[in-house]
Amino acid sequence: MSVETYVPEKKVPNTPVVTATASAVKHFEQKLKAMPGKIIRLSTKLSGCTGFAYVVDYANEPAADDEVVTLSDTVVVAVAKDALPILKNTELDYVKEGINGILKFNNPNVVDACGCGESFSVA
Repeated sequence: MSVETYVPEKKVPNTPVVTATASAVKHFEQKLKAMPGKIIRLSTKLSGCTGFAYVVDYANEPAADDEVVTLSDTVVVAVAKDALPILKNTELDYVKEGINGILKFNNPNVVDACGCGESFSVA
């Protein structure tokens, strides 16, 4: 007989709510070159048949209650306060598919997504 001890996951202080792959950072750097002083702002909205959709905007500065994540010297991402629990631990990735490029959200909180990929739900 063996005994296992459950050790709850410790929250690491200052762990960013979102991270990004090198290709996503490069994509954002390219986009922001033409918009000096702008930042990326992530939020969510109610949409589609399963609940939420991602919103990626450009902003001059974060809102007062945004969580700010610095991805590089030139890329700052602000995450809307109401989107924090939905986007927690999400990895942003930029993937080339043929001649098209797409920003992908590798979100561990998603439990269901619609067939067309427009919306998702979380637990």
